Amino acid sequence: MRCGSRKNASPVRTPVRPPPSAVAAAAAAGVLAVLSGTPHATAADPRHGDAALARAVTVANVSRMCFADTLQLTGTVVPRNEILVRPDRDGLQLSQVLVEPGETVKSGQVLARLKQTDAQRNAATVDVQAPAAGVVYWVFGFIGAPVSPGGEPLFRIARQGELELVGDVPVASMARLAPDQPARVEVIGVGAMDGKVRLVSTAVNPTTQLGRVNIFIGSDQRVRVGVFGQATIELAKRCGPALPVSAVLYGPGGAIVQVVRNDRVETRTVTVGQIKGDKAEIRQGLAEGETVVVRAGAFVRDGDEVVPVRSPVAECRGPKPCT
Repeated sequence: MRCGSRKNASPVRTPVRPPPSAVAAAAAAGVLAVLSGTPHATAADPRHGDAALARAVTVANVSRMCFADTLQLTGTVVPRNEILVRPDRDGLQLSQVLVEPGETVKSGQVLARLKQTDAQRNAATVDVQAPAAGVVYWVFGFIGAPVSPGGEPLFRIARQGELELVGDVPVASMARLAPDQPARVEVIGVGAMDGKVRLVSTAVNPTTQLGRVNIFIGSDQRVRVGVFGQATIELAKRCGPALPVSAVLYGPGGAIVQVVRNDRVETRTVTVGQIKGDKAEIRQGLAEGETVVVRAGAFVRDGDEVVPVRSPVAECRGPKPCT
């Protein structure tokens, strides 16, 4: 045998290079996979197509919450029982005032002294007394002015210091009002205080179609007669399904909510009731415990597959119902 014989040597194979178009396609697929954040193997595998298209959405459960049906009225603070103090005869003038506005007086307390208009310096005076206990809120303070039973009152007293807010409400709402209904009264310069309906007028202004309502607020020295205030009266309370206001989307057919069932979006028509803060009452269309998209209509449509992400801030938490 000759040295260097190639009888038993393996044949040399030349590697086959893929066509340039195949290389370019593979490179493009890799770039797309990197930009989309999906591994190249997953992007190329059609079995993972639905998972790649599923979008994460923030969801919340429909919770139970109580909503109050309220009526608001604006009015003026007045005494519940006003006492007008006048002299009992003519021919007198005011000589001395012994009390000031805002002062609390007792029954029988001397408020002022009068004298005859033509009396001598040492003539007897006439005392003006408080007919009942209360708070003086107005004083006729012109010393030397003549007074008479038919003239301007010398004093105006709120009996026992009790005050109330008087305002007008539409006639359609008067039938839903009744004495002793609770009310929340906001008085300018004082703030919120408790009250209740004392009187609902049986007459209505024929021009404005408004009726008068008296809201009793009791005695409080911080409140001034004549100041403006606003009362909120609770007419009824309903408890039922509630969800974040942001979950409600309004369209041509009314209000809709995007419900998530089996990780898919289902658009549902609902009836919205009261709004309380960031919560909306749902009277029809949803049940407690269902899951809804917190931001309705943001990026998903009916039938889309989604990945639900719970939002503890958007849900009512704790063992007791939200109130």
